[in-house]
Amino acid sequence: MGDTLRLAVGVMGNAAALLLFSAPILTFCRVIRKKSTEEFSCVPYTIALLNCLLYTWYGLPVISCRWEKFPVVTVNGLGILFELSFILIYLWFTSAKGKKKVAITMIPVILVFCITAAISLFSFHDHHHRKIFVGSVALVTSVVMYGSPLVVVKQVIKTKSVEYMPFNLSFFSFVSSSLWMVYGLLSHDLFLMLPNLVGIPLGILQLVLYCKYRKRGIKEESHKWDLEIRNEEKSKQLQLVINDSNNDKS
Repeated sequence: MGDTLRLAVGVMGNAAALLLFSAPILTFCRVIRKKSTEEFSCVPYTIALLNCLLYTWYGLPVISCRWEKFPVVTVNGLGILFELSFILIYLWFTSAKGKKKVAITMIPVILVFCITAAISLFSFHDHHHRKIFVGSVALVTSVVMYGSPLVVVKQVIKTKSVEYMPFNLSFFSFVSSSLWMVYGLLSHDLFLMLPNLVGIPLGILQLVLYCKYRKRGIKEESHKWDLEIRNEEKSKQLQLVINDSNNDKS
């Protein structure tokens, strides 16, 4: 019964995590359409890439016993593909300064993963110690990943706008964290449970901010729309005056 429940939660966690990984698709459709990264940051995607790399490595049989962490491997393996795609799109459309920032964040990502993989393979010779080492590094990275949206949260509070904090990303982050925390509890795996314990309150914070500033955004949009309509009406009236003036002269 316990194994069945854990598998069920793992499958639901995989589904929620896939929705989380795919949530930025709408953001990058906007980037492609506007051919600009605007005020979007690439930091969350580079940190998410490192997190997926480490947890994929953590779940493989070389670190864990056999395929006991198979759901972890599958979802993070797909996460690697998503995050790489987003980073490449960001690189293509960002400015020269933005490209330098991406390079600065990507170099440590590659180094941390390669060093972690090398140490776990050559310094430890049993699964137990390998799991503790890789899990500890992945735990720290995961906490940083869940904390990275705080950069966006700061921007939301400063601008009082949720334009650069999509609702679906915040929502699926909260759902995914909740399910994987339960999976970690059922698996008695602290390295899966603890980072998601951090992710849940951060997800709630983002949702609360979204609800708070969304109405303001709607009001601003409607105000802009009213101004545009008024400007169009004024332009039409001005054009009519000009036409009447020309008719009188003729």
